[in-house]
Amino acid sequence: MNVTHDMSVLSLISNASLLVQLVMAGLLLASVFSWYYIFIKIFTYKRAVQQADKFEKDFWSGSDLNQLYQRAVNSREAAGSLEKIFESGFAEFTKLRKQSGQNQSGQNIGAVMDGTRRAMRATYQREMESLESHLSFLASVGSVSPYVGLFGTVWGIMNSFRGLATMVQATLGAVAPGISEALIATAMGLFAAIPAVVAYNRFAGDLNRLATRFDSFMEEFSNILQRQS
Repeated sequence: MNVTHDMSVLSLISNASLLVQLVMAGLLLASVFSWYYIFIKIFTYKRAVQQADKFEKDFWSGSDLNQLYQRAVNSREAAGSLEKIFESGFAEFTKLRKQSGQNQSGQNIGAVMDGTRRAMRATYQREMESLESHLSFLASVGSVSPYVGLFGTVWGIMNSFRGLATMVQATLGAVAPGISEALIATAMGLFAAIPAVVAYNRFAGDLNRLATRFDSFMEEFSNILQRQS
């Protein structure tokens, strides 16, 4: 019973060297932050898709563009990324068309559309940066954590073999606790890395689908505005 207690996970962690304990603490902290960002991103991307679905349904249902624009302005805080792209593009298009006056030459129409596309592209970049936030952290945790855990394992095993040098007779029972303590660091590194890698790959795919959707909308909306010109 005493041996079982001494070889429990909590006992092995508490008896590990200070450096190995610091490694484990760092990995545990990284895992906690990873799960925090994972849950945030799950709700963020789900809300982004729902907002895009709702706006596209209203946009392609034949609603008046001016009404859609006023609604986007009035509910700017709750507007989704696609609605913000539409708002910036329509506002720039209206402003540039007024500045061009009655001169609707091909050159002026081209300048108006270029300005409209630049405005939408700027908003698109800001929205994508917001959606990409914290993904780099998940990527870093997924790639670095196994090596940090391996460092703790190597250090723990090294200390175990150094302790054997002072013993007259080396036995498996003498070295097993030290090696077990060290291997926990590797296990914690994998525990932190695997969810981060899976989540990063999933979110990267969601982000690419949203980016493609935004790009397609900007092209289609530009064509509509160009025909109106």
